[in-house]
Amino acid sequence: MGQLPNMLYLASIWVIPVVIAVTFHEAAHGFVARFLGDETAWKLGRVSLNPIKHIDPVGTILLPGFLLLLGSPFLFGYAKPVPVNFRALRNPRSGMVWVAAAGPAMNIALAILAALAFHLVGYLPVTAAQWAAENLKNALIINVVLAVFNMFPIPPLDGGRIAVGVLPDALAARFARLEPYGMLILIGLLFILPMLGAQLGADLNIVSQVIASSTGSVIRTILRLTGNT
Repeated sequence: MGQLPNMLYLASIWVIPVVIAVTFHEAAHGFVARFLGDETAWKLGRVSLNPIKHIDPVGTILLPGFLLLLGSPFLFGYAKPVPVNFRALRNPRSGMVWVAAAGPAMNIALAILAALAFHLVGYLPVTAAQWAAENLKNALIINVVLAVFNMFPIPPLDGGRIAVGVLPDALAARFARLEPYGMLILIGLLFILPMLGAQLGADLNIVSQVIASSTGSVIRTILRLTGNT
């Protein structure tokens, strides 16, 4: 293969699972929100499996692709968040938890389906089998990474929203105030702190290590449960 076919092949085995993962993740948020009383996402057409409704060209495709080509040890990206009016939920506090949990839960379900589908790869022609196996492997990894990453307890990530929903009122109110700064905090923890640590001769890549360790544990559990070990 030349350089262009190699790049196209690489794109085909990463872009497809990324698009499916983020589309189902965001659609799950909107579906559960509608089920629990908020039709904001439904009225805007965001309770949909149409990837165009959810993909952010920069955050979903260009940024992860750029990091992948650079050989980054950690892929980072985002989709257009599904709008949810938590006050419109029949029970705003518990509803927030269920809506937030829906995205990561969907990704774990997709990861399990990908692992189960490994058992069917052997029935495909050799060339197709290799391509399918790469897609399924990447789907397993991407969905677990997305689930684990989003469960990190910093708002506006899903884990942060869940924390706000389960903490006592006083703590929840204080924690919720972090939301406008949540992504800056996360970028600082994932990228700036490790770079600072490298300058100081200390390993401060703690958050990435926790996410990587958790991701590995979840993947191994899924593989065992689906008979792939």
